[in-house]
Amino acid sequence: MEILTLLFNGFVIAFEPLNLMLIILGCSVGLFIGAMPGLGSVNGVAILLPMTFLVPPTGAIIFLGAIYYGAMYGGAISSIMLGIPGASTAVATTFDGRPMALQGKADKALVAAAAASFIGGSIGVVLFTLFAPPLAEIALTFGAPEIFALMLMAFATFIGLGSDDIPKTFFSIFIGLVFGAVGLDIVSGEPRLIFFDIPGFFHGINFLVLAIGIYGIAEMLWTIEISQGDVMISQATVNFRRIMGALWELTRTWKTMIMGSLLGYFVGILPAAGATPGSLMAYGVAKNMSREPETYGKGNINGVVAPESANNAASTGAMLPMLTLGIPGSPTTAILLGGMVIWGLEPGPLVFTDHPDFVWGFIASLYAANLFSLLINIAFIPAFIWVLKLPFTILAPVIFILCIVGGFVPTLDMHDVWLMLIFGLVGYMMRKLNYPMAPAVLAIVLGPLAEPALRQSLLISGGSFSIFFNRPFAAVIMVIAVVLLVLPLLKGVYDKFNKRPSEAK
Repeated sequence: MEILTLLFNGFVIAFEPLNLMLIILGCSVGLFIGAMPGLGSVNGVAILLPMTFLVPPTGAIIFLGAIYYGAMYGGAISSIMLGIPGASTAVATTFDGRPMALQGKADKALVAAAAASFIGGSIGVVLFTLFAPPLAEIALTFGAPEIFALMLMAFATFIGLGSDDIPKTFFSIFIGLVFGAVGLDIVSGEPRLIFFDIPGFFHGINFLVLAIGIYGIAEMLWTIEISQGDVMISQATVNFRRIMGALWELTRTWKTMIMGSLLGYFVGILPAAGATPGSLMAYGVAKNMSREPETYGKGNINGVVAPESANNAASTGAMLPMLTLGIPGSPTTAILLGGMVIWGLEPGPLVFTDHPDFVWGFIASLYAANLFSLLINIAFIPAFIWVLKLPFTILAPVIFILCIVGGFVPTLDMHDVWLMLIFGLVGYMMRKLNYPMAPAVLAIVLGPLAEPALRQSLLISGGSFSIFFNRPFAAVIMVIAVVLLVLPLLKGVYDKFNKRPSEAK
C-alpha cells in the first residue's frame, strides 16, 4: 500500500507541465537518436546531458530517462527499414525485421517492435517498482563465475538450436571471439592481435563497426546482386486496418514477449551487462523454444518481438543497480549516474529515503515515457514506410552514407570506417557461402564480457574450473549451457537410430 501511495505521488510529479513536456520531448528526440546508425542512447544521453542543468534535478533525470526509452524504441527503425542497426541493442532485431520489410511486412515489423518494446518496458517498470531491493541483492550476488556461465549459455543457445550448420556456427563464433580479443590484454596490458602493427587496432574493434559493416554494407551488396540492378525494395503499405491486424497477430506472441521481458530485465540488472546481451540471448532462447526454428532469420515475427521486449526491459533493469547500489547496469546508466552526482544526489539505498520525490517521480515518468514512445512510434509508421518506397538508386547512397557516419561516430577514427568497409565485404562473402552471421555478432559483443569473467574466476579458484559448479547460480546456468552444447549431438544420434528401421523397410 505504501508503494502505491509513493507511486501516486510520483505520477503527480511526473505529470507537472514542465516534466510532461520533457517526457514528450525526450521520447521524440530519443526516437530520432535511436534510429540514427552509430548514435544510440549512450551518445544521445551524453550529448544532451549539459542541457539538463537548465531544469531541476527531477526534470533532468526524467528528460534523460525519456531519451533512453525513446532510443530503445528507435533502434528498431533503421534495423527494419534499412537493415542497419541503429544501436547495438537493435542488432538482433535486424535478423528477422529486415526480411519482413523486404517481404512487404514492414508495417507489421514496426508495430511488433513498438508493441513488444511497450510490453517489455511495462513489465520492466512494474518489476522495478515492486521488487527493487530484493532484485538488487540477487544481482549483487552475481560474481565473475555467474557472469561467465551466463555468457556461455548465450553461446550455447546458438549452437544448440539445430537449424544452422553446426561447424559453420562454431566458425562464426570463433571469428567473433578473435575480433573481440583485438586490443590490449585486460590483465597484462600487453597489445595482442594488432594486425600489421596498425595503431588503430590498439583501441580494439568497436562492435558497431562490425555490426554496421555486416548488416549495412553487406546487405546493400547482397540486395544489388540478387536484383541484378533492378531493385524493388518493398511493396509495403500501411493503413489503420493493417495496423490493427498486426496488433491482433501479436496476441499469438505473448509467450515470447513475456520470456524476452523477464530474461532481458534480469540480464539488465547485472552490473555492466546492459541491453545488448539481453536482446541477443532472448532471440536465441526464442529460436530454441520455437517449433519452427528454421523460419528465424527469414521473417519470423517472434524474431522481432523477443529482442525488442528484452532490450526495453533490460534498459529499465539497468537503472535498478544504478539507483539502489550506485552501480551502473549499462553504459547509458553510467552517464545517468554521473549526472546524478553532478546534480548533488548520491545514488544508493539512502536515495529512496532522502530524495523520495526524485526517485518516485523518475519511476512514474518511466510509465509515461513508455506509453508516449509507443504512441509516437506508431504515429510515425507511415513516414517510415515511405522510406521503403524510395527508388533504390536514391536509397543505396543514403544507406552507404549512414553506414560511413555510423562507423565514424563511435571513435571519430577513419581506421574504423575502412574496417567497416572490410567487414561489409566479409559479411557479403559469409552470406554467399551461407555462414550464419548472428553468432559472430554475438561473440564480439559477449567476448569482451566473458573473457574477464573467466580469467577472474580462474584467478579466484587458483586455476580450477570447479568454481563454476561449486556456486549454486553458476552451477545451474552451466548445466543448462552444457545440455544446449550437446543437444545437436543427441539430435544426430536420435535421428540416426530413427532412420535405421525405415531404411530396413
